[in-house]
Amino acid sequence: MSNLKDYILSHSEPEPEYLHQLWRATHLHTLHGHMVSGHLQGRLLKMLVEMIRPQRVLEVGTFSGYSALCMAEGLPDGGHLWTYEINDEMEDFTRKWLENSPYHDRITFMIGDAVTEAPKLNLDFDLAFIDGDKRNYVETYEAVLPLLKNGGFLLADNTLWDGHVTDSAYDSDRQTLGIRRFNDHVAADPRTEQVILPIRDGLTLIRKK
Repeated sequence: MSNLKDYILSHSEPEPEYLHQLWRATHLHTLHGHMVSGHLQGRLLKMLVEMIRPQRVLEVGTFSGYSALCMAEGLPDGGHLWTYEINDEMEDFTRKWLENSPYHDRITFMIGDAVTEAPKLNLDFDLAFIDGDKRNYVETYEAVLPLLKNGGFLLADNTLWDGHVTDSAYDSDRQTLGIRRFNDHVAADPRTEQVILPIRDGLTLIRKK
């Protein structure tokens, strides 16, 4: 499997040096470095943005800023990304990396709960990326979906949750239960269409009808 992963990465667009340095710093200086998007998913996020060509993007869950930078990299001229991180302990680390990046002028970084704060922007979005608290994914989805334009896209990260979604050993794990509930909720939602991509930890691509 490691050989296959190496093969995939060697035949995908290279990870920019700035992002690689951020990936390393995230692992060295944060408690949950494994949560950072990384090379393959980062290049996918950039390409999806280039394909969709959104003018306004909303991100729920900035963490260290890696995914925000990847999406900002793919934005068309005039495009902008608003990203919310609920954990204020990440602010000093993340803000430094965002503000020193080549895409700092395309990103507005805010500390706060996107579920309550994003509607106050009075904006509609072409694309949203959910990567926050797995226990509340359904509530986040329901808060974000009305902010999307019809035909807009929503990406949800970690929707396979390291395979735990099908493992009965995790039937009492709140995060696993949150992801399962979200996947069932989206699959039954007549307002959207969706497909789960088995990349990294699972990425669900959702289109609002």
